[in-house]
Amino acid sequence: MKSYQETLNYLFSQLPMYQRVGQAAYKADLHTTLELDKYFNHPHKNYKTIHVAGTNGKGSVSHCLASVLQQAGYKTGLYTSPHLVDFRERIKVNGEMISEQAVIDFVENHQDIINTLEPSFFEMTVAMAFEYFKNEKVDIAIIEVGMGGRLDSTNIISPELSVITNIGLDHTTFLGDTLPKVAAEKGGIIKENIPVIIGQTQEETSPIFIELAKSKSTPITFADQKLEAPYSTFSIDEKQIFQISENGQIKYPNLKLDLLGNYQRKNIVTALCTIESLQQKGFPISIDDIYKGLQNVVSNTGLLGRWQTIGYNPRIVCDTGHNAEGIKLIVEQIKNTAYKTLHFIIGMVDDKDHAKVLSQLPKDAIYYFTKAAIPRSIASEKLQIMAKDHQLEGDCYPTPHEALEKAKKIADANDLIFIGGSTFIVADTLENIQ
Repeated sequence: MKSYQETLNYLFSQLPMYQRVGQAAYKADLHTTLELDKYFNHPHKNYKTIHVAGTNGKGSVSHCLASVLQQAGYKTGLYTSPHLVDFRERIKVNGEMISEQAVIDFVENHQDIINTLEPSFFEMTVAMAFEYFKNEKVDIAIIEVGMGGRLDSTNIISPELSVITNIGLDHTTFLGDTLPKVAAEKGGIIKENIPVIIGQTQEETSPIFIELAKSKSTPITFADQKLEAPYSTFSIDEKQIFQISENGQIKYPNLKLDLLGNYQRKNIVTALCTIESLQQKGFPISIDDIYKGLQNVVSNTGLLGRWQTIGYNPRIVCDTGHNAEGIKLIVEQIKNTAYKTLHFIIGMVDDKDHAKVLSQLPKDAIYYFTKAAIPRSIASEKLQIMAKDHQLEGDCYPTPHEALEKAKKIADANDLIFIGGSTFIVADTLENIQ
């Protein structure tokens, strides 16, 4: 019998993994997914689901929904990607990761079908999640889309609701190089008579969603047109406090969220709209469940890497935002943070719009260029040269850990050390401090 580590090595080496190798792992059809689904006898039909897509915020929204549903007493599955520290983060029930033994057993018991179909890493992980949720007898599962929507392996479910947080230019090689093209791909999760919630009204994409919803005879709600969270304040226990209104009237006064980052203003509105839609569908979720669920997202679900503070004096923060829209929100957050000098540890992967990201970064920071331990990472020296074109100066470091150690040596107690640019830079960092 293989050990857990041997099983993971097999998964990572035998099955093409998009996070590591990029384009070679992407399949532009659902054939293998449907074959796997047939083999497992359609496990996702045994429980209710909510499908969450979008360019940014889908992870935060998925975890918020899972936390509230857990609080309301539902046995809740949560499927997200990528993982940061442990593969098992992708598949959770009531905040508990799938066991190492369950991962080993799944791969061992279904070796024949894996060898026959040769699924991608993502296709097999989705099959594992759906089967695990069935075996665990969950009441409901929050299913986060991997990339896109229309051709994503998760897009075989018939959910209670479909949620699309927002649209930005990311994975343009696969999803298209304009916002309407990306919206059409993400909108592929909109299904016949299944209500859809759109997080953000965007001039270029809203007509696409309205048209798709109309063609599927399904009701569409734009969360930011229904609820408003214009600002947040901070409590002494490091939570954000929102005054959320509807039609100018406060509907959720003093609503606390334990996820930091100003950008959560958009996500909390999307999550609340989704919860209200579930209530309208007859799900018993109380106002108390909403308040307690949102106040305890991290402890209920184990979410990592969202404006996460991992050290003090100097304050050290990491965030997984990695595309142009995500970085814009991070830069706004940094501007609203008090510090003397900013130390910015950055690494990027090869399929991003590097110029668009780098052009937004603060020019008065000290930069530490590094790379994550995956093939898609750009060499730190190459990133350093690209950054110079945008007046960003700094030295290169072989690993995020070495970059952080250097920043900690140089930084003053009142400085801010930020780690980001790629999910995998954050992952490598968190792995070293666990």
